[in-house]
Amino acid sequence: MEQTLIKELKKGSPFAQRRVYDTYINRLMRVCVRYVRDTQDAQEVLMNGFLKFFNNIHQLDDTHPIAPYLHKIMVNECLMHLRKQRISWLTLDESIEYETETDNSPEIDAEILYAAITQLPDGYRTVFNMYVVEGYLHAEIAHQLNITESTSKSQLHKAKALLRLWLQKQGYRYGTNES
Repeated sequence: MEQTLIKELKKGSPFAQRRVYDTYINRLMRVCVRYVRDTQDAQEVLMNGFLKFFNNIHQLDDTHPIAPYLHKIMVNECLMHLRKQRISWLTLDESIEYETETDNSPEIDAEILYAAITQLPDGYRTVFNMYVVEGYLHAEIAHQLNITESTSKSQLHKAKALLRLWLQKQGYRYGTNES
């Protein structure tokens, strides 16, 4: 069934496009709102994501499920939106002054950030997303996850350290904690 839908999408069928849109709109809007809290911005990101999906459908293998592919596109669109808004949501350690190396450091795109974040262990990733991406306070995170505030702070610190290490291994540099 989904293979037929993908083949119709590749032919540019408006009926197939509408079917995909209607099937996934609510689920993907929740994803966008989770990352981009402003509803209007989330709707714009959602529309951009659907356009990217439909314009690049030829890259999707007929046997690949649509849902994970669409979800990945939406998350990447959300991260790119946050980056364009210059929201400093990848603050690695507030107590450290980071050097800016625009000429020597490669630019990180949303795909690389997404890959780095998804490699975090579940607890680290959850606290990181809630605090950094969604803007929850440690007290709110502690309440939502049934952990202590100090555990939330510790998980965030460890998540930032792992992200910094992973990104540095990939050749990206946000500065050092050296004096």
